[in-house]
Amino acid sequence: MGDDKKRVRQPNGRSSIYLGRDGRWHGRVTVGVRDDGKPDRRHVGRKTKAEVVEAVRELERMRDADAVRKPGKPWTVKAWLTHWIENIAPLGVNENTMVGYGVAVRKHLIPGLGAHRLDKLKPEHIEVFYAKMQAHGSRPATAHQVHRTFRTALNEAVRRGHLARNPVQLAKAPRVREEEVEPYSVEEVRRLLRAADRRRNSARWAVALALGLRQGEALGLKWTDVDLDRGVLMVRRSRRRPRYTHGCGSRPCGRKAGYCPQRQRTNPETADTKSRAGRRAVGLPPQLVDLLRKHKIRQDTEREAAEDAWHDEGWLFATPTGLGSPPRTDYDEWKELLRDAKVRDGRLHDARHTAATVLLILGVSERAVMGLMGWSTTAMAARYQHMVDSVRSNVARQVDGLIWKPDGDGPDDDDDGLAGALVPAN
Repeated sequence: MGDDKKRVRQPNGRSSIYLGRDGRWHGRVTVGVRDDGKPDRRHVGRKTKAEVVEAVRELERMRDADAVRKPGKPWTVKAWLTHWIENIAPLGVNENTMVGYGVAVRKHLIPGLGAHRLDKLKPEHIEVFYAKMQAHGSRPATAHQVHRTFRTALNEAVRRGHLARNPVQLAKAPRVREEEVEPYSVEEVRRLLRAADRRRNSARWAVALALGLRQGEALGLKWTDVDLDRGVLMVRRSRRRPRYTHGCGSRPCGRKAGYCPQRQRTNPETADTKSRAGRRAVGLPPQLVDLLRKHKIRQDTEREAAEDAWHDEGWLFATPTGLGSPPRTDYDEWKELLRDAKVRDGRLHDARHTAATVLLILGVSERAVMGLMGWSTTAMAARYQHMVDSVRSNVARQVDGLIWKPDGDGPDDDDDGLAGALVPAN
């Protein structure tokens, strides 16, 4: 009878160490219960008894820390990322976030690291991968976005027991240089509003510059979201950039999906805002209320002119036939507005930065600004509360006195900077 048959049987659940017929030392450790209800007993083998004792102790430490990988065929990085992005990630994030995840996973992570066994992946593998990304022309910001996506995906693998710890947490991500935000000055804001007043949907740009709504939030507004009598606007949804698939069937058109003559949209036109902070009430400055009243009159005129061609969908900012404004068209109109106003070029998002800066310099509390802008943090997400009506109204009056202060009224009119100009009217 072999030595492995002579070993002393340990009580149920206890680890055992023995010399086998093959001349090697073996250890067995119970680490939990398998899916079929039977004990999950793991095996380790080493040349010497001391080595197997240390291996058994390490396995016991991992068991006690709940860090033992689940039994079964090991995951590869490709297999896990594919499962994560198809079955797990969509349950917790919105569509725009999924687009970013998809690029990071399919364009970068799977081609670069997909062949590795998930439980054998090291921080050094990941850091070499980031260096190769940048050597092939990827910006540090792109590598950093890939890093965040990978970290999120592997955090879930750790939570489910497929990994003992997340190697991405230990890997050094490329350093990203933060871009300076240069908000528009008060004089530039006034010039933009004067130029906007000569354009269709002029109130769209007042909303951007005075309230700081994101593009999708502004274009997702409907008249039912606006109470002009109370001076309050509700942010509930966001308009999405369209994504398409081919509709040309068995006879491919040879173009990208977005240019296919029979293209079919694959995502919804709008989506509810994803966070509690994003769903918010915003106080309207009185001047903006007046602009929205005029905007409604103009839209009613367009409705009458369009007659049967009008699509009565209730959009606050609509096309001449009542359809929702496409994000790309909205972006092009912003660029035209900058040229008409003879204001330096900038992103549409810079209008949002401008509104945030105005509020902060006015002395509005950080919590109030978070409520107006729809910002959130992990710590505050669960207990966030919207501002009371009195705070909203006070903020609205301050913004009104700042942006729509008549020209020539005050010492700030010749000052191109924010610091000398931001004194709210009494």
